[in-house]
Amino acid sequence: MTTPQQSHQAPPSADDFLFGGGGAPSASFLTVGTTVSGRITERPTVQQQRDMKTGENKFWPDGNPAMQLVVTVQTDSRDPQLEEDDGQRRIFIKNQMKAAVADAVRAAGGRGLEVGGTLSITFTHELPPKQRGFNPLKQYSATYIPAATAALHIPDPGMQPSVPAPQQYAPPVQQQYAAAPPVAAPVQQYANPAVAALQAQQQAQAAAAPPPF
Repeated sequence: MTTPQQSHQAPPSADDFLFGGGGAPSASFLTVGTTVSGRITERPTVQQQRDMKTGENKFWPDGNPAMQLVVTVQTDSRDPQLEEDDGQRRIFIKNQMKAAVADAVRAAGGRGLEVGGTLSITFTHELPPKQRGFNPLKQYSATYIPAATAALHIPDPGMQPSVPAPQQYAPPVQQQYAAAPPVAAPVQQYANPAVAALQAQQQAQAAAAPPPF
């Protein structure tokens, strides 16, 4: 005699139970290229997957429950149809998305998702279904920034960003150059005074001679 499978649905968080809410809206990855990104605001939880058509808990063929990781992030999205939408979205991480997130956490040197860390998931493409009649297999990429690193990017609201003072530049000094004195024509010196006297006499005679006709 087989025993019926029992539900492994995780209990709601203390805040959800206290206020009777169902948590933040679910993030949607409807079209290729969609990215959901934000700071993790709550401790991630693990819960059993539900069948989208019947709402029943899902199990693997071997009878083990099909689990998923639920992560709530603070996004910039706002749905005008949701009253008091604060931008928080729940991401249900399973299947190939789970592998992408795990790779992102390892690449960041983290040991797991933590409150304050930044998680970003992108719907990159689809693969054909392995069996006819099934939906295409969505493929995702993910990046993760640990909380300690993400905190370094949060500006302190009480601090004003320092703006460096503009550097003052002095105009270039124009160097004045004095004009060089004219160089006098060299005076030809003759070592022999007799030769100099003879040349002077010849020049005087040439000057006194009448002009030719």
